[in-house]
Amino acid sequence: MSGSSVDLTSFTRLMASLRADGGRFAVDVPEDWRQGRTTYGGLAAALCLEGALRAMPDLAPLRSAQIVFIGPADGMLAVEASVLRAGRSVTFVEADLSADKGLAARAIFAFGAARESMFDRAFLPAPSIKPPEDCEPYIPEGMGPPFAAHFETRLAAGGRPGTGSSGSDLFLWVRHRDRAATSLSALLALADMPPPAVMPMFPRFAPISSMTWGVNFLATDSSTEDGWFLLATKAENAADGYSSQDMFVWARDGCPLVASRQSVAIFI
Repeated sequence: MSGSSVDLTSFTRLMASLRADGGRFAVDVPEDWRQGRTTYGGLAAALCLEGALRAMPDLAPLRSAQIVFIGPADGMLAVEASVLRAGRSVTFVEADLSADKGLAARAIFAFGAARESMFDRAFLPAPSIKPPEDCEPYIPEGMGPPFAAHFETRLAAGGRPGTGSSGSDLFLWVRHRDRAATSLSALLALADMPPPAVMPMFPRFAPISSMTWGVNFLATDSSTEDGWFLLATKAENAADGYSSQDMFVWARDGCPLVASRQSVAIFI
């Protein structure tokens, strides 16, 4: 992989290694996709989605996802997907990601066929921000959690984790180092890349753990110029050891792609 001095298991290669195992799909997630003691949350969500798409390849476009991070996801993992309800236009699919110690994540996806509507309008304009070429790297090479080496990041606005920043909004340009990672699952994996919005406000590094993630997909075309996406994360509240944040993804041309909300446990 270009831009990294270590041998990484690319996103594309990892997804290709998913293998059918009875009614499930099994995959061995390597150490370079870890975040603390578990698999990076964005990858866990992407594995749930990939399992659903492989089990049911004729689904309509993905419109929404609700993901709960329940326990550690490490080593050999298995994804099992099933249809909860197939309606006239919307199909709800549940996907469970399990590890040796039990259930690691559960996702419910809503796949919806397009319908004729009087509305075809975006209400989420991209902010006026510097292009990635004019921004400094956000995470220096060789630093950050292991999974971060799979992404190129540029700091457009905001602070870095553990620096006592006064701001609670963070804007990053992010792209996969694996240029072949252009699938919807790849977008979902990338959308969770920024740290919690309050983390730059930490006076020092401290552990965090994502708990829930609600994701709405705003476009069926997730392509972008040169692989770059603009990501924003904005803190809403932090109290009692938990934080809430809004998160957004735009293509480089300003097209809104993802709007989400996440609840995170913070240990500081």
